[in-house]
Amino acid sequence: MAEHDGLISTAELAGLLAEPKLRLFDCTTTLEYQPEGSPIPYIAVPGKHAFEAGHIPGADFLDLQGEFSDQNTKLYFMMPDLAQLEAAFGRHGIGADSRVVLYSIGTMMWATRFWWMLRSLGFNDASVLDGGLDKWKAEGRAVEPGPAKGYRPAIFTAKQRSGYFVGKHEVLAASRDRNTVVVNALNPQLHRGLEPSRYGRPGRIPGSCNVSAATLVDPQTKAFIPLSEAEAKFAAQGITKDKRVVAYCGGGISATVDLFLLHRLGYDNLTLYDGSMGEWAKDASLPIETG
Repeated sequence: MAEHDGLISTAELAGLLAEPKLRLFDCTTTLEYQPEGSPIPYIAVPGKHAFEAGHIPGADFLDLQGEFSDQNTKLYFMMPDLAQLEAAFGRHGIGADSRVVLYSIGTMMWATRFWWMLRSLGFNDASVLDGGLDKWKAEGRAVEPGPAKGYRPAIFTAKQRSGYFVGKHEVLAASRDRNTVVVNALNPQLHRGLEPSRYGRPGRIPGSCNVSAATLVDPQTKAFIPLSEAEAKFAAQGITKDKRVVAYCGGGISATVDLFLLHRLGYDNLTLYDGSMGEWAKDASLPIETG
């Protein structure tokens, strides 16, 4: 397969559906937010019901929290060990010669999260569907109902790349490093600590800037904004190619929208704080900033 930048259009995907090496996945998770004061911010519900109501023909379904996350922590969506990931991706038919296309419903962040995970495992031939199922359906393209038929199992061998995921201690050090920019993908109100946070203490990681993932997507089409507009948003926050970028959000999901666009813009020193505010805001030993 030819090198590509990770984005695929609905028209391009429509022309690929009969490709034998295609592995097409709906990655949607739904978050059921819990009442204020609840010990957990939300319940992660796999989007299987919506998938079975209608999906892109031939697609399989990936359950991020259930099958592709660490079950030994209270934090959601944390990267599990390599053996679990190799087995899970292999069960879903991803092998060395697969062409993977990822999509989700309502927001592309579930697809970009899987894209980031696959890249961290040394797998480069994965693309995110621009606009997801929303754009696909808006264009009148075919969908099919029913459960996933799946793909023939394959052998997935990870070639883990360092630096794709970091923990809280590395983030604390990064927040004090003038050669690193820490960027928050949550909305501006949460970034400033101006509204209650479902994650714990309101506010942000000290010194972090804010490029909300929601501002990187067209609210009508659900597609990414033009790269030139995205680049201007990052530049306005002091994010430059000579600096390392550490991105975070609430649970390590929407921050991958920022990382996906930075990758497409040619940034190559990119990192995700996997625990994000779901971890940081609850740890009283870590500093927090508001205003």
